[in-house]
Amino acid sequence: MTPMARRAVYALAGLLLLILAFGGWGLWKVLAGSGGGQPSAAQFRAQQRALDELEQRVATLSRSDQISRDANKDLQGELAERDEEISGLRADVAFYERFVGATAQRRGLAVHELQIQPSGELAWHFVATLTQNLNRGAVNAGRLQVAVEGTREGKLQRLAWADLRQQPNAPGVEYSFKYFQQVEGDLVLPAGFSPTRVTVRLLPQGGPAVERSFAWTDLVPATAVAAP
Repeated sequence: MTPMARRAVYALAGLLLLILAFGGWGLWKVLAGSGGGQPSAAQFRAQQRALDELEQRVATLSRSDQISRDANKDLQGELAERDEEISGLRADVAFYERFVGATAQRRGLAVHELQIQPSGELAWHFVATLTQNLNRGAVNAGRLQVAVEGTREGKLQRLAWADLRQQPNAPGVEYSFKYFQQVEGDLVLPAGFSPTRVTVRLLPQGGPAVERSFAWTDLVPATAVAAP
């Protein structure tokens, strides 16, 4: 609880005690002033006005306390969002430094990371991060293809890029970059197919092909189940 909220709570409790004390004192004054007889209507009205004023002050403090609590909750949520943004920016800076910094280790064309998520009943969307800093300033261009291994009806099966795209002689996804690039695409798995491994294959315009394989369970959360 913030200091402002604590002060509001203490003030509210104090006012409640003050109402009780004032009410008792007022009743004593009324009875004492009337000599033990019935208090006058004017005395009752004065007492009621005083109590109404105190109740209004209590209600005002209650609203102020709630506003303070809501503002504090909103502030905590905003701070959490800013912390998440800062963490993401730091991760991005560290990533850039590994490839374009003065002390970055020189590496050739590679598949740095692969992400894949379901996008439909049988469809999946992938994002591959490609990197290179061996030839600084030089443009790497070519095509990317994906293959998926798994089982279907108890038999091992490998689905090539054309199978995943459901298109004979399907061309790969084009890429062209100097240091890094995220390449996206979609693929479709047949019904009853259980994937186990994904292989990303890069076919540069010059030089040998580059491949990297990923276990399906490392890419897809357990809650994301492949289509039956």
